[in-house]
Amino acid sequence: MRVGAFDLAILIAYVGATIAIGLWVAGRQRSLGDYLLGGRDLPWWALLLSIVATETSTATFLSVPGIAYGGGLPGTTGDLRFLQLPLGFIAGRAVAAFVLLPLYFRGELFTAYEVLRERSGPAVRTLASALFLITRTLADGLRLYLMALVVQVMTGWPLSVAVPAVGGATLVYTLLGGMRAVVWTDVLQFAVYMLGALLALFVLLGALPAGATGPLAAAADAGRLQTFDFSFDLASPFTFWAGLLGGAVLSLGSHGVDQLVVQRYLAARSERDARKALLWSGPIVLVQFAFFLALGLGLSAFYAAHPPAQPFTRADEVFPHFIVHHLPRGAVGVVLGAVFAAAMSTLSSSLNASASALVNDILLPATGRRGDDRFALRAARWATLLFGGLQVAVGISGLGGASTVVNQVLAIASFTTGVILGVFALALLPGRDPRAALAGMACGLLFTGWLVVSGARAGIAVAWPWLGLLSSGSTFLAGVVWRSLARRHARR
Repeated sequence: MRVGAFDLAILIAYVGATIAIGLWVAGRQRSLGDYLLGGRDLPWWALLLSIVATETSTATFLSVPGIAYGGGLPGTTGDLRFLQLPLGFIAGRAVAAFVLLPLYFRGELFTAYEVLRERSGPAVRTLASALFLITRTLADGLRLYLMALVVQVMTGWPLSVAVPAVGGATLVYTLLGGMRAVVWTDVLQFAVYMLGALLALFVLLGALPAGATGPLAAAADAGRLQTFDFSFDLASPFTFWAGLLGGAVLSLGSHGVDQLVVQRYLAARSERDARKALLWSGPIVLVQFAFFLALGLGLSAFYAAHPPAQPFTRADEVFPHFIVHHLPRGAVGVVLGAVFAAAMSTLSSSLNASASALVNDILLPATGRRGDDRFALRAARWATLLFGGLQVAVGISGLGGASTVVNQVLAIASFTTGVILGVFALALLPGRDPRAALAGMACGLLFTGWLVVSGARAGIAVAWPWLGLLSSGSTFLAGVVWRSLARRHARR
């Protein structure tokens, strides 16, 4: 089924309005600080909604309902156990708010990794920034791929056309408007995707004979309202311990040392404002996850009564199928606008943060240029264009073909942010030891890489929520051992 002309017009109008609003609020970009940090003068509540919108990507909007849908599809639970993960998110953000956040308000910093330059040396800073860039490009290329799947269903376009279409729309206002455009369009997109999700749920429940009570009663009878699983199984991503411990480390990394979110703190008016935005984001994400999982239970009841012509093979297909095939005329355009909003909020933030890391952590130190000259502003715009192209390349590569995309994205984040978090932990120790940080980073990457690639063959199955804890722990432990051995050698 193709989307009708009226719904397509609504979607095009929304995308056009987003681009126009983004450019209107951006103002003139006179310096690198204006372009990458919005002049460091953005209100905390806008940064709060921007943080939430940024981490609520298409992977969340489309994949999380599929996890609760179940149906025996790969990477799903058919219940609410995924909610254990945001409990860890809240704990991790609390630690980040009071331990790591103060580091970013000592001086005029542009990136999270400038802290590492001061405490661990320029080589560590460059490598950490490069690791962020690789991770961000892969993860957000997968998010772009998931958005393009919806466009493909709507239009019949191949991925080679759908992916650039979505990426190009986001690139326009990010490239020209900078951080201020990104944050204020995030605020708009937060409202749009929540409105779209609520509309989809309203239509879904209206199509069921018993409304909301039917799916809830059926889910309760089948044990699908289970939220907590206190078993200890390293191979399962949906246990309380994986959610609390793994989720806390993942959140501590993503919201404590990842440039994508740290850039929002640096755009705040004060450290106090940044802390409020960070702490409030955790409970809001928890509520969002609960809502999207409830939507998945409703989809399960709906398709039990109205089976699709062809059985679903992936959980990511369920919600897009409902949007395109079962929403009434007009509502399709609104909900598709919500899907685009979720995608564009994350992708625009990613492009801006990646440009900031490349220019400030790698390009300016390598060329000896200053951040306040015109070269830096031109370089940031070219870097935005570069990462837009790289994410499109990942999106059309076919890497998103396995499991649920949200699990793939979170696994990538757990893998790399854990290593960077371990390096930050080493940097907080007394003394300055760049070699220990480099040794820790190398060991953390090798150990976690072996665990992912060869661990299963060796009989060690580890679910992705544990990767952040294991990668950060191995990085920190290797660095501490190196420091100890180096000090013993120096005493001889």
